Amino acid sequence: GGLARLTPTRARTREMFATCAAPCARTPVFLGRSSGGVGCRALRRSNASRKSAAPKLSKNRRIGAVRAESSVDVPESELEEGEILGIEGYGRISTKPATPLLDTVHLPANLKALDMDQLQQVVKELRADLIYNVSQTGGHLGSSLGVIELTVALNYVFDQPEDRMIWDVGHQAYPHKILTGRRDRMNTMRQTDGLSPFTKRSESPYDCFGAGHSSTSISAGLGMAVARDMQGKTNHVISIIGDGAITGGMAYEAMNNAGYLDTNMIIILNDNQQVSLPTQYNALNQDPVGALSSTFARLQSSKPLRELRESAKALTKQMPVPLQEVTSKVDEYARGMISGSGSTLFEELGLYYIGTVDGHNLQDLVAILQEVKATRSVGPVLIHIITEKGRGYSYAEGAQDKYHGVSKFDVATGKQKKAKAGAPTYTQVFADAMVGEAGRDSKVVAVHAAMGGGTGLNHFEKYYADRTFDVGIAEQHAVTFAAGLAVEGLKPVCTIYSTFLQRGWDQVVHDVALQKLPVRFAMDRAGLVGEDGPTHAGAYDVTFMACLPDMVVMAPSNEAELVHMIATSMAHDDGPSCFRYPRGAGTGMDMEAAGVVFTNPGYVGTPLPIGKGIVLEQGTDVALLGYGTSTNRCLEAAKMLREMGISVTVADARFCKPLDTELVRELATTHGALVTVEEGAIGGVAAPVLNFLAQN
Repeated sequence: GGLARLTPTRARTREMFATCAAPCARTPVFLGRSSGGVGCRALRRSNASRKSAAPKLSKNRRIGAVRAESSVDVPESELEEGEILGIEGYGRISTKPATPLLDTVHLPANLKALDMDQLQQVVKELRADLIYNVSQTGGHLGSSLGVIELTVALNYVFDQPEDRMIWDVGHQAYPHKILTGRRDRMNTMRQTDGLSPFTKRSESPYDCFGAGHSSTSISAGLGMAVARDMQGKTNHVISIIGDGAITGGMAYEAMNNAGYLDTNMIIILNDNQQVSLPTQYNALNQDPVGALSSTFARLQSSKPLRELRESAKALTKQMPVPLQEVTSKVDEYARGMISGSGSTLFEELGLYYIGTVDGHNLQDLVAILQEVKATRSVGPVLIHIITEKGRGYSYAEGAQDKYHGVSKFDVATGKQKKAKAGAPTYTQVFADAMVGEAGRDSKVVAVHAAMGGGTGLNHFEKYYADRTFDVGIAEQHAVTFAAGLAVEGLKPVCTIYSTFLQRGWDQVVHDVALQKLPVRFAMDRAGLVGEDGPTHAGAYDVTFMACLPDMVVMAPSNEAELVHMIATSMAHDDGPSCFRYPRGAGTGMDMEAAGVVFTNPGYVGTPLPIGKGIVLEQGTDVALLGYGTSTNRCLEAAKMLREMGISVTVADARFCKPLDTELVRELATTHGALVTVEEGAIGGVAAPVLNFLAQN
């Protein structure tokens, strides 16, 4: 009754607005029902029609050239109508930027004493410092540039490490690292004994949860919030998740559970409009962050409004269930007067929605976070902010990928330092082989999970857009979707990094292997991956794929074998198959001499006899049985051993399952020692070899 009498009344809403208008009134506010349709309609749009609109910029700002007060002398020829290329606030510099105020910030507590003008200066200096540091090491730049203001605001309002901040994936966490005592080590990022490119619990008490795979922050945050309540603590828990990571089903599972548990926590959705979301702002020519939207967001975050809703919620819980449902709907529709239709989905999941908010308006962010922090309400809150990926660095803003991941680059020009041209990478060879196979078989289709660039399938898509499916960050769905394609007679190649396929393993077992469906799994980044660290190492795929019934498991020793194994998987329709290949360049071999046909475009190989390895070099004393690209290390080792007078046989297993037992028997019985060599965890190709020897 209290809620029904209260929220539909515009006069009462205006009265509540008046109580919080002082800090947020900047433009006239008009209350009324949103004219937009339900936001989740976007979910039903076809894959081809989802094109995210870039964030709207103010008139004195445009992509490709940043208006700023330059702190260095810039030649007149570089200016265009007062605009300066380079770093916002610094211009086109080539040296380490001056950061006098940031130099005084060693931990988040140092931000507390600063006023708003000083915080704005910290933002400017932090952005410049980040750009310079990443230019020296390479790494994830675009996402971090988009959350500079948010990171400063969070650390100004909340109290780390007592308050828990969970950064999803970690691509956004570079500014977080700088402000939490690791600035002097940023030059060690992605290096041996250096900083991790992701959050890592063992690295700092400010990293309360490690991340490398996406969509985990809300689940982890909810667990921390529940544990906090059970232990009688009062700290805040904040999960920061991007619009890419929120496409993962795990995020929705967590939000659904958070709404059910009604546990106090804050979820910040960083929407840089690079991935379609179920809101009214994507794929439409609308300005998502204007004065009206900002004012509404601050109204929704106001302490009086939220506490009033909590009081009403307590009253309605004492009413009969049918009446509770009615009052709940009244509240939902009343909130429709002051929120975009994008809130509908989140409200249905049980979250209090605030948005959208300009993620680059520091003053608004601080005000909203302070209101949310101070409100004694019950339940999860989602704050939807709009940011610009690559913000503040003109070259990132103007790039198609917004400098998401970069190698070392020149700060003044934005030009990345490319490695010397050499042999094509395994990823490139895979993509070309896919193009070749698709050219001769119309049933070949490609599936990936938001990794078109990393897997090489963007190249495939140039030729076969209608046969390329990007399912978003949803590996589980990708596997079962591919299984459905296979049921209807197509030849799906489910292309997922080895480390990410771990997330879809149940589907590989239940939906593919047990049904003996001919899904082909291309596992990129197999083995160790260097700079990205243990969260991205492909160490387990041989073990978890080889234990499955009817799964053919193979690994090429060079790029020509990769092409032949792709052809093998295409020819194998009796069950599932998989092949692994590493990050980086191939051997540079003559592929045509190895039987690969150049079809222009693409490559085509010849199916290999399944379950058969080959002997590459014959010896008498020791046998080295390599699997995958480790076979090349065996050849190098054999050369060294021969110089020591030891005769070595080198064999390429090619298949882990079915294993070439005849080859294993021959190697074991004709040599004094048999050594298996592979790149992965215990339980790889060594396991079936030892099992066979033990039984025979």
